[in-house]
Amino acid sequence: MNDFESLVSLNLIPQIGSVCLERLLGYFNKPQDIFKASRKSLEGAVGAKISERIVAFDTRNLDNDLGQAKKAGVEIVTLFDAGYPQSLKQIPGLPIVLYVSGRITEADNLSLGIVGSRRASFYGLSSAERFAAELASNNLTVVSGMARGVDTYAHRGALKVRGRTIAVMGSGFNHIYPPENRGLAAEIAESGAVISEFPMDAKPLAQNFPRRNRLISGLSLGVLVTEAARNSGALITVDFALEQGREVFALPGRIDSCGSMGTNEMLKQGAKLVTSSQDILEELGLDPSRNGDQSAPAEKENILCAKEEDMLYNCINRKAVAIDDLIEKTSLESGKVSELILKLQFKKLIRELPGKQFIRS
Repeated sequence: MNDFESLVSLNLIPQIGSVCLERLLGYFNKPQDIFKASRKSLEGAVGAKISERIVAFDTRNLDNDLGQAKKAGVEIVTLFDAGYPQSLKQIPGLPIVLYVSGRITEADNLSLGIVGSRRASFYGLSSAERFAAELASNNLTVVSGMARGVDTYAHRGALKVRGRTIAVMGSGFNHIYPPENRGLAAEIAESGAVISEFPMDAKPLAQNFPRRNRLISGLSLGVLVTEAARNSGALITVDFALEQGREVFALPGRIDSCGSMGTNEMLKQGAKLVTSSQDILEELGLDPSRNGDQSAPAEKENILCAKEEDMLYNCINRKAVAIDDLIEKTSLESGKVSELILKLQFKKLIRELPGKQFIRS
């Protein structure tokens, strides 16, 4: 069993998370060494109960999980892999592995979570869709839980403008929940990602969803709650966001609406009141009208530390330039130019116009 297989196996064993893994790796050099260790050695690290589960682990469960993932086209990324999201490495209790349909990219470093009630009003649903569309149009990835109600509308808002969105599931890929969102999951995976920390055959049990919520906030710079009742599950995501040091935003609602009691209470407790996507962009320091040319030359020099990025940036000015012209001017391959353009867009130094043309922000 290699390190990758060992990490997937540990994720298949109940009650083993990143904290337990950290203790184990304090005793053993590599993940694969954990399954080679004696029961006595394991007990010194994690106690008798978990040690017994590690010793008794049936590798057929690993083969079954890996086989199902391969058949479904799901990639498994461990916390030691380069493709593991950097934002999740900063949170307590980070997942050992992620099952990914689609692709997580560098663009997802700029993400915002949008959550709310499963039984939201038209106000809550339409607001989620509108904010998601506007934020996705400003190059933010919209993260949500693919649940009924606000989550579904948030994903659809991002997809409507061909933006990126990530859905975090509280079940394995063999049990996409809710089942009516199976088509939505496929659509999200085409241009974004559907992810889960749960093995392929894990069912959507109630206790899984709070764990799912911590990943929604963990992947995001902040979380927006569009509508939530006083005891809404969306408020669990807010608690995780605060614990993780993320920003918390809320839309004000009617004072006589049960569905807005949670968000109104959040505002009383210090959540940032927003009435437009611009409010969020400004709070996160991503407002294009405040960034870009106002940066000092020294700051831009620090941002454009890569020679090729600098060369490409110098080919773009206040007059729109087509991507084909950039390829010709820089003599770089088209794939490399696209990669550099993406990096400059992430840094809010350039923006795209219709027809694959670009200007400085």
